[in-house]
Amino acid sequence: KLMTIYSWNVNGIRAVINKGLFQSFIDKEKPDILGLQEIKANSDQINLDIKDYYQYYYPAERAGYSGTAVLSKIKPKKVIQGLPNDLVDKYKLDTDLYGNPNQEGRVLTIELKEFFFVNVYTPNTKDDLSRLDLRHKKWDPAFLEFIQRLEKNKPVIFCGDLNVAHKEDDLANPKTNFGKKGFTLEERAGIDNIIKAGYVDSFRIFHQGNGYYTWWSFFANSRSRNVGWRIDYLMVSKKIQNKIKKSDIHPNILGSDHCPISIEVDINE
Repeated sequence: KLMTIYSWNVNGIRAVINKGLFQSFIDKEKPDILGLQEIKANSDQINLDIKDYYQYYYPAERAGYSGTAVLSKIKPKKVIQGLPNDLVDKYKLDTDLYGNPNQEGRVLTIELKEFFFVNVYTPNTKDDLSRLDLRHKKWDPAFLEFIQRLEKNKPVIFCGDLNVAHKEDDLANPKTNFGKKGFTLEERAGIDNIIKAGYVDSFRIFHQGNGYYTWWSFFANSRSRNVGWRIDYLMVSKKIQNKIKKSDIHPNILGSDHCPISIEVDINE
C-alpha cells in the first residue's frame, strides 16, 4: 500500500482554513499523514471538519506564534510532544535568547507500526544572526540526537520547515544570500550532519538542479517569478530509502508563503 505523507508550513492555519484553502487541499490531496508547522493557534481555535483524521496539536505557549500539528488517518501507537527534557538540559536549550523550545511547540512526533514520523519547525537564526550560535551548537545537535534515539527502535521519517537552504541549487540567488539567514555555512552544516547520520533528502532522490522552491518572500512578486528558497524537507532514514516511490513540491497549492511537499512510501515493500 502506498502511503502519502505531506508537510506544510501554513503560516497561520486559521487564515488558510477561513479562505477555504485548507479544506480544498485535504479534499484534493487526501494525505495519509500531514505535518503542519507554524499553526499559530491553539486546538480550540481551529475548527476543522475532517472526520477521517486523528488530529494532534502542539501550540506554542505564546499566542499566535510557532506551533505544530499532525493529522493522521492511522491511529498512532504513541504521540510525543517536544524534545526530551534531558536533551533540553544537556544542550541548555532553555537558556540564551529564547525559552525552552518545548514552550514554542516546535517538535511533534507520532509512532506508527513501521516508523516514527517527526514534524519539526526549526527556529530561524533571525536577520541579525542572533540565534545562529543557539541553532548551530544547540538546536541542531539536540534534534539530531533525538531522531537518532528514535532510530534505535524503528526508522524515522521527519519533515518540516528547517529554515535553511542546503545547497546553492536550493535558492534562486545563492550569491547574494551567502552568509545571510538561512544560507550560512553553520546552518547548512546542520543538514550535512543529518545526512552523515544516515538520513536522505527525499526530494533529491528524484529531482536534481535548481528552480524547485518551497518558500517565497511576499515582496516583488517573488512567487510568480519563482524567486524562492527550498527550506522545507521530507527526510527519510536510509533504511527505508528504497520504499520512497515519489517526492514532490506543490507550488500551485496556495494559502501560505510556503507550499506543501510530499512523498509516497510503499510501507509493505
